[in-house]
Amino acid sequence: MRPKVKFLTEQLIMDILAEAFEILCKLGVELHNKSVLEMLSDHGCNVDMGKMHVNFTEEVINKALKSAEGEFKLYDIHGNQTHDFSGDNVHFTPGSAALNILDHETKKLRKPLTQDYIDYAKILNQLPYIASQSTAFIPSDVAAQISDSYRMFLSLLYCEKPVVTGTFTIESFEVMKDFQLAVRGSEKALKEKPLAIFSCCPTSPLKFSDVTSQNVVDCAKYGIPVEFISMPLSGFMAPVTLTGTVIQHTAETLSGIVISQLTNPGAPMLYGGSPAIFDVRYETTPMGAIETMMIDCANNEIGKYLGLPTQAYISLSDSKQLDAQAGLETGIGATLAALAGINNLSGPGMLDFESCQSLEKLIVDNEICGMTLRLVQGIEPKEDFPSLPHFEELLQEQHLLISKHSRKYLRDEHYFPGTVIDRANRARWQEEGALFLEDRANNEVKRLISEYTPSEISDDIRNELVKLMEAEAKRYGQDTLPERL
Repeated sequence: MRPKVKFLTEQLIMDILAEAFEILCKLGVELHNKSVLEMLSDHGCNVDMGKMHVNFTEEVINKALKSAEGEFKLYDIHGNQTHDFSGDNVHFTPGSAALNILDHETKKLRKPLTQDYIDYAKILNQLPYIASQSTAFIPSDVAAQISDSYRMFLSLLYCEKPVVTGTFTIESFEVMKDFQLAVRGSEKALKEKPLAIFSCCPTSPLKFSDVTSQNVVDCAKYGIPVEFISMPLSGFMAPVTLTGTVIQHTAETLSGIVISQLTNPGAPMLYGGSPAIFDVRYETTPMGAIETMMIDCANNEIGKYLGLPTQAYISLSDSKQLDAQAGLETGIGATLAALAGINNLSGPGMLDFESCQSLEKLIVDNEICGMTLRLVQGIEPKEDFPSLPHFEELLQEQHLLISKHSRKYLRDEHYFPGTVIDRANRARWQEEGALFLEDRANNEVKRLISEYTPSEISDDIRNELVKLMEAEAKRYGQDTLPERL
């Protein structure tokens, strides 16, 4: 039996949806994109072009939900399936778009460089329990205008996993789409085997920017999956109650679903989010707060009730270092999210309110992911009935270490973490250097970088990616790209 956790009754889900519908129809959404407003008007929504505002109708919301697909798959560079966004399948991806990286040697934040990103991609390519890569942090050694496309470029060159990404500009979408076409070869092939997910973030409360709404439209046209990342702040930019925050999140996400599905019925998408409570004591938005995690799990239940695959920013920490707080917040979040059946969990590697990535934490979080993936497999009998023969053998041999039953099921039943998790006795731990967690993780970072095997994409694809990136950089006055090792 798969273990589960739930926070909402069916009646509460229905009440939340009814409130969200009423908000969208009576209060509406501020939307700063003329062409999207015209599309909504054509479908019967009440649009005020002067105020850049739209009131939806129940009919158009239900029409969008009816056309939305309840599942889709994701594929790596070579076209191999890596994700099945259906049911309660769980997949992990690192947190995205951090401004800083935590330097292991100095224990201080610094701005990331191209080489940091390449190291990250090399490491992630070898982490077995994190299924996709994200454009995790922003290299500071390239022009700001190409930071979105440049991260995706490096991701496709150095890691074979699919990419969770996004863009802060309308212009960047074109080259990022062309990167994917270079890998897949055609628009048809890209639609059949999606390579990336784009994060599209409504602005709380109840607003869509020109950039975000256009990204939703552009992705829908090309069949590129999107994840809607509504970010209500409970007690600040959303009602203080968890239920009220879920209502707002539902309304904001439904508005994005309408834009996507009216553009291209059946366009793939994830019902996602990155909500948080607002800690009035420090004026911060703690992603590691238990209430933030509860909101994420509740949002997942709304998405699943609507028949949609889901996403959440969860399994990350607000701590400033790789310490006990980082472990407990990330571990609790990953466990709750996996038990809730959230399909795409964004967070591993993240610290400091989503502003910092740590390669060492990414290593540790990979083990947390592995443990939670084992957890949701649950407990199932495997030739345990009748049990009498096993106990007869145990009494006769005084152990079951090499019994046929043990050898057959040991690897299925027991999760064995890597060397970053210490399970040795104290004497052996001391003999092996008495290393603490962060140093063990740093050793693993160095090992994975040194043992990295270059991606097997063809030279033709590699050259096309470089050509596209160099042309994009020159558009913004950067004649050469940083050296890549």
